[in-house]
Amino acid sequence: MAAERGARRLLGTSSFWLCCLLLLGRRAPGAAAARSGSPPQSPGSGVRTFTPFYFLVEPVDTLSSRGSSVILNCSAYSEPSPKIEWKKDGTFLNLVSDDRRQLLPDGSLFITNVVHAKHNKPDEGYYQCVATVENLGTIVSRTAKLIVASLPRFASQPEPSSVYAGNSAVLNCEVNADLVPFVRWEQNRQPLLLDDRVIKLPSGTLVISNVTERDGGLYRCVVESGGPPKYSDEAELKVLPDPEVTSNLVFLKQPSSLVRVIGQSAVLPCVALGLPTPTIRWMKNEEALDTESSERLVLLAGGSLEISDVTEDDAGTYFCIADNGNETIEAQAELTVQAQPEFLKQPTNIYAHESMDIIFECEVTGKPAPTVKWVKNGDMVIPSDYFKIVKEHNLQVLGLVKSDEGFYQCIAENDVGNAQAGAQLIILEHDVAIPTLPPTSLTSATTDHLAPATTGPLPSAPRDVVASLVSTRFIKLTWRTPASDPHGDNLTYSVFYTKEGIARERVENTSHPGEMQVTIQNLMPATVYIFRVMAQNKHGSGESSAPLRVETQPEVQLPGPAPNIRAYATSPTSITVTWETPLSGNGEIQNYKLYYMEKGTDKEQDVDVSSHSHTINGLKKYTEYSFRVVAYNKHGPGVSTQDVAVRTLSDVPSAAPQNLSLEVRNSKSIMIHWQPPPPATQNGQITGYKIRYRKASRKSDVTETLVTGTQLSQLIEGLDRGTEYNFRVAALTINGTGPATDWLSAETFESDLDETRVPDVPSSLHVRPLVTSIVVSWTPPENQNIVVRGYAIGYGIGSPHAQTIKVDYKQRYYTIENLDPSSHYVITLKAFNNVGEGIPLYESAVTRPHTVPDPTPMMPPVGVQASILSHDTIRITWADNSLPKHQKITDSRYYTVRWKTNIPANTKYKNANATTLSYLVTGLKANTLYEFSVMVTKGRRSSTWSMTAHGTTFELVPTSPPKDVTVVSKEGKPRTIIVNWQPPSEANGKITGYIIYYSTDVNAEIHDWVIEPVVGNRLTHQIQELTLDTPYYFKIQARNSKGMGPMSEAVQFRTPKASGSAGKGSRLPDLGSDYKPPMSGSNSPHGSPTSPLDSNMLLVIIVSVGVITIVVVVIIAVFCTRRTTSHQKKKRAACKSVNGSHKYKGNSKDVKPPDLWIHHERLELKPIDKSPDPNPIMTDTPIPRNSQDITPVDNSMDSNIHQRRNSYRGHESEDSMSTLAGRRGMRPKMMMPFDSQPPQQSIRNTPSTDTMPASSSQTCCTDHQDPEGATSSSYLASSQEEDSGQSLPTAHVRPSHPLKSFAVPAIPPPGPPTYDPTLPSTPLLSQQALNHHLHSVKTASIGTLGRSRPPMPVVVPSAPDVQETTRMLEDSESSYEPDELTKEMAHLEGLMKDLNAITTA
Repeated sequence: MAAERGARRLLGTSSFWLCCLLLLGRRAPGAAAARSGSPPQSPGSGVRTFTPFYFLVEPVDTLSSRGSSVILNCSAYSEPSPKIEWKKDGTFLNLVSDDRRQLLPDGSLFITNVVHAKHNKPDEGYYQCVATVENLGTIVSRTAKLIVASLPRFASQPEPSSVYAGNSAVLNCEVNADLVPFVRWEQNRQPLLLDDRVIKLPSGTLVISNVTERDGGLYRCVVESGGPPKYSDEAELKVLPDPEVTSNLVFLKQPSSLVRVIGQSAVLPCVALGLPTPTIRWMKNEEALDTESSERLVLLAGGSLEISDVTEDDAGTYFCIADNGNETIEAQAELTVQAQPEFLKQPTNIYAHESMDIIFECEVTGKPAPTVKWVKNGDMVIPSDYFKIVKEHNLQVLGLVKSDEGFYQCIAENDVGNAQAGAQLIILEHDVAIPTLPPTSLTSATTDHLAPATTGPLPSAPRDVVASLVSTRFIKLTWRTPASDPHGDNLTYSVFYTKEGIARERVENTSHPGEMQVTIQNLMPATVYIFRVMAQNKHGSGESSAPLRVETQPEVQLPGPAPNIRAYATSPTSITVTWETPLSGNGEIQNYKLYYMEKGTDKEQDVDVSSHSHTINGLKKYTEYSFRVVAYNKHGPGVSTQDVAVRTLSDVPSAAPQNLSLEVRNSKSIMIHWQPPPPATQNGQITGYKIRYRKASRKSDVTETLVTGTQLSQLIEGLDRGTEYNFRVAALTINGTGPATDWLSAETFESDLDETRVPDVPSSLHVRPLVTSIVVSWTPPENQNIVVRGYAIGYGIGSPHAQTIKVDYKQRYYTIENLDPSSHYVITLKAFNNVGEGIPLYESAVTRPHTVPDPTPMMPPVGVQASILSHDTIRITWADNSLPKHQKITDSRYYTVRWKTNIPANTKYKNANATTLSYLVTGLKANTLYEFSVMVTKGRRSSTWSMTAHGTTFELVPTSPPKDVTVVSKEGKPRTIIVNWQPPSEANGKITGYIIYYSTDVNAEIHDWVIEPVVGNRLTHQIQELTLDTPYYFKIQARNSKGMGPMSEAVQFRTPKASGSAGKGSRLPDLGSDYKPPMSGSNSPHGSPTSPLDSNMLLVIIVSVGVITIVVVVIIAVFCTRRTTSHQKKKRAACKSVNGSHKYKGNSKDVKPPDLWIHHERLELKPIDKSPDPNPIMTDTPIPRNSQDITPVDNSMDSNIHQRRNSYRGHESEDSMSTLAGRRGMRPKMMMPFDSQPPQQSIRNTPSTDTMPASSSQTCCTDHQDPEGATSSSYLASSQEEDSGQSLPTAHVRPSHPLKSFAVPAIPPPGPPTYDPTLPSTPLLSQQALNHHLHSVKTASIGTLGRSRPPMPVVVPSAPDVQETTRMLEDSESSYEPDELTKEMAHLEGLMKDLNAITTA
């Protein structure tokens, strides 16, 4: 309204009074707009002061109409008064001869009778006021735009309409924006008065709200713009009575987007029509606007929104919402707020000397961002080598000259307006010091001029000024000290230089006193420069050196950048780069160099290329690389292109997912967790994971499940109870499936966890009080078979029932917050499930006083790992996330490691402190599972315990003997005893077997005791065929995978006295120490003829056997006797120590002695009898046995056995039984001292055969006579003749009937022995291979008559060299006693009688 009234007043008054009114009204606001600074005090004599020179009033944008008068205000201040001139559109106006434009006394421009026609608009344009002071300078004002309203034209006119009473009416009258202030409305051709109910929008549209009958009539709009008024068409507005029916909502006027300047007003029109009458409300950016309480927001008639004094915060999207209760409609518009340029930092006045460099600073803001230009004394500053725009808006002047003095103005301009600010530059004489006030804008190169000069001698000119280095864009100058000051330590130097033919000179100063060189940068190539050097001391500048003329080097014509560089991926590991020839090649391009670098690294690689494209291979998959190209010509490398980035194509992952783990949820489901493959191996975006699982028992039946997205866990349901499953996971990309993890197994529960009762009490509860909180930690109940759904934590002062908090079952700690300091709290913890809450665990704690600072707990260590080093040592390592990435400890923190055995009943921890990220735990028990956790402490701050790590120490040989060794006699079998014992208390591993030592002499060397191996963890063993009424001593030794433990104390047991037929001492003829009474088959009392052979044939066989036996014994007696001299004892000891003197005895449960095999000259007896009943004479007749369990058999016997192996399968006896060798204590021992040889057999364990060493008893130390006469004789014969380098054979003896085969063994074949894969074979003691050839041994064995039994391994021992054997036989003969031979002969006679008895039977 104010603008409208002002326009009318402008048209209705005289030009003179209009000039006075506008001058008075507009002088004050702009008085200091262009003020360049307050005049400072005079710095001293000889220094000119800055002259105050600024605008008091500047012209503003003005709207006028044709034929009216206009005043553009301008007033400047200066002493003396400035001369004011005007520019229109950049050209000075000649006001002397202009009769319509005149300059008012204050400098304002007065224009009468504004001319404005369609093709002639002389007055419209941009005006600028120019103020000049002679011999001082010129300043210019901001530019002002004069707008002349155009001829009235209606864009839209009011139209007849009808409206229901109470609704709103809208009458349009749209004209040009510059004519809107001149629009008014008439009703029935009378001026219409506007009020709160009737308003005119900024566009000229009339809005009438809450229409009544009085509002009906004819309406028209009138435009009065200086000429005759222009009328629109008339339109009738009819007011209808309220029909009391509803009608749809429609917008009569919608808001439209508009732009406003800060400080202006904005009106957003919005008028809606409908029944019931709608209400209008406004929202901005989804927030409701409160127009009732706001002073700047006003709801106009009809619902339009007016925003006065617009700010930047008012910008945004506005929503007009019309609602009448039945429906709601909305419209929106954008309000954009602009800001005129405004100075954040204005230029300041500057003092300077000639040749110096200065910078005028200017910082502006505005919206849109303004552009800046500089004006010097009213003329535009054109950027050049000496006038440069730096840091966006600052003006730098290089190499000042006297003519650079004057006023410099920074003019900022945008779409909204413009503004100016200026400063004065005064150039002083060189002998005048630059004042320190006001602050100047000098560069660092000129700050040396700020020191005031004193009187005194000045230095002479520097000597020998030369250009020591000349390049294309820089020159290095050096010189000698002036003659007046040869030392020159306190001299500084200034180097003045200019282009040849240019008067403007620049200066560069040395950096510190005494320096006699300077490098001038930023020169032009192939340009001549004139240099001179001047020295300064504390009194001022001295003489200048003679000018030095130097020309810079011409710049080498190097290639420009290669255009159109492009890069694209051709495969997951290759990228192709293409480019074109540089536009400025400056000669022939010789080649290109292609540089490329992986993103995120700083290592750039390059490759020489002769063409315009190249493919880089061997790149990482799905990795981003940057490329650039440099062209080379004969002068060298040119300008590099800009970097282009491209990523290689994706591929299937090259690594499997990490950290696969299985969590058995219940009897039918297993949860799988995993982590993605390492980032470098993903080779693309992981799109999912493929899970494969199968039953461990059916590996071919694999089920596959696909998990999409980034999910890292999956619950597999529907599994079978108590079944082991294998799982593996592979990652997927769009290219396919990567490698899968290894199979990981888990077994579902046999039954689901029990939830028929409440959980047990938690196994531990720990509290740590702070000032206002208590950290509670716990461990779950020991009984893991009961479902735990969560934990209930109760707490309170004095009672735990004040408050209760429930947490998840996985949680192991909780912090109770908001507690009172110095208060006693009782805390209870209960595990609960769906049945209810379990037994509570109580703990109490007193919070700390408030005065004590509350140390925030540290983060616990992570990644705790236990590395087993030995049977008693485990290394614990961890990481600390509170340390830097390099994990280097630089403060006083320390770590506490605690550990205990993982036994539920054991809650006692051991602790140790460490200052590094690892700790060596020693003194642990072997083969024991330990759990470890770590906490960190720094000052008074500590963390909670970390997650536990577990580790089981390695096994160790048992360190304690078996316990509770007892020996009892077996009921009904007095010659069979049962040995019972308990495992060692310190087994240090899984017990794999026991060895029972027994002897009749407790003081005998341990290698003279008989050995009974027991495989597995059995705790009882039977020993058969002991001598009645004899004291025996027993020791037991346990073994595990690491070796043998200590022996138990000797336990004595006396066998019962004889009873029945056995107690009379009746004994079968001694058939050898390896002979065992028959256990089955041949003992039947219902005997029958054993063979169809006639008695003569049998008699021949028996006599032959007897003769052979006598021959064998005689031969053995010649070289095998006991050594009685000390020399012989030493030999025996050496033999035992090397070859192992323990006499191992096989477990008869697993290993049975072989049947009777007697070597005879090509004679084989036919089967005599297959009756299962034995001869009653042979019942319970003890036959002493040798400590050897196994009699070696050569390879030829093995071939016979293989032919018969399918004809018979033996049955193992139920109990392990054995007999003690050497029960006939009076019988002398026969020793065969062989050369010391290491054992050769390797150890092999089979389920059916106990482990037995087969070397010692079969090589050098033979206890008793060899039971088979043929064994020794055959051995001696073959040892001299046969030589074989093959490995020792193992024969499986499986005769089909006792006494069936009497065969002469053939020479063993040279090849390795053949083993029946179905027959178990167990050589027991490992023997090292010998360098010399091994003698094969021919052996025979006498076994139990008629005994059905499984196959048994026979290991052939190594034999000594021929020469050594001969020597030993000689020693043996010389040491034999005659009475011993007599006894042996008597024994042979007994053997013959036994054979006769067999024949008679």
